[in-house]
Amino acid sequence: MADLMRGKVAAITGAASGIGLECARTLLSEGATVVFVDRAQDKLEQLCGELGEKALPLVVDLLKPAEVSGMLPRILDLAGKLDIFHANAGAYIGGPVAEGDPDAWDRMLNLNINAAFRSVHAVLPYMIERKSGDILFTSSIAGVVPVVWEPIYTASKFAVQAFVHSTRRQVAPHGVRVGAVLPGPVVTALLDDWPKAKMEEALANGSLMQPKEVADAVLFMLTRPRNITIRDLVILPNSVDL
Repeated sequence: MADLMRGKVAAITGAASGIGLECARTLLSEGATVVFVDRAQDKLEQLCGELGEKALPLVVDLLKPAEVSGMLPRILDLAGKLDIFHANAGAYIGGPVAEGDPDAWDRMLNLNINAAFRSVHAVLPYMIERKSGDILFTSSIAGVVPVVWEPIYTASKFAVQAFVHSTRRQVAPHGVRVGAVLPGPVVTALLDDWPKAKMEEALANGSLMQPKEVADAVLFMLTRPRNITIRDLVILPNSVDL
């Protein structure tokens, strides 16, 4: 542990599993206090109990707008301040558009886009007033390279990238950094609906990354000097041809 994040407070959505959990663990290991934002109350409480007093659970259903908009006071009550907000929570749907379920698309789009943007809206005025802060998104390589087998998910991440790029320019004069980490395929629950043959092929040829590799990239982004913003950090397995 190098204490790179000592004294910092981060809040991470979707922190009960996958990339969010690994990012939380990495920041904790570097001395940060981390607010774990997720709807899975039992899992949050268990994880935070295991990870120590600097891991703080906050139960929020990101698909309930009032809960998202009311996050900031609850974060401040728990941790006293907020330096880093990581809009990580998301869902994944792949497959042909013609065979898709638009109702399932709506839920994914609400989580990946509306809830993410609303959560940033909830915390951004606080950071602007303090003239300091980091807003980070878990985006995807699908946000810059349209992926043929996941058009709806790709569309959601293109929206995230547009939001990151434009909002960054709005708030940079206030000392707030906005950036996105854009991983290729990562071994998380989001890929549970991949066809079995596709998953087996990806595991066999090394085209999947582990969440810890994304967390290490996030730590790199957050530890740059304040005059530097890593706007987009794309990380891919060598075997992915994109």
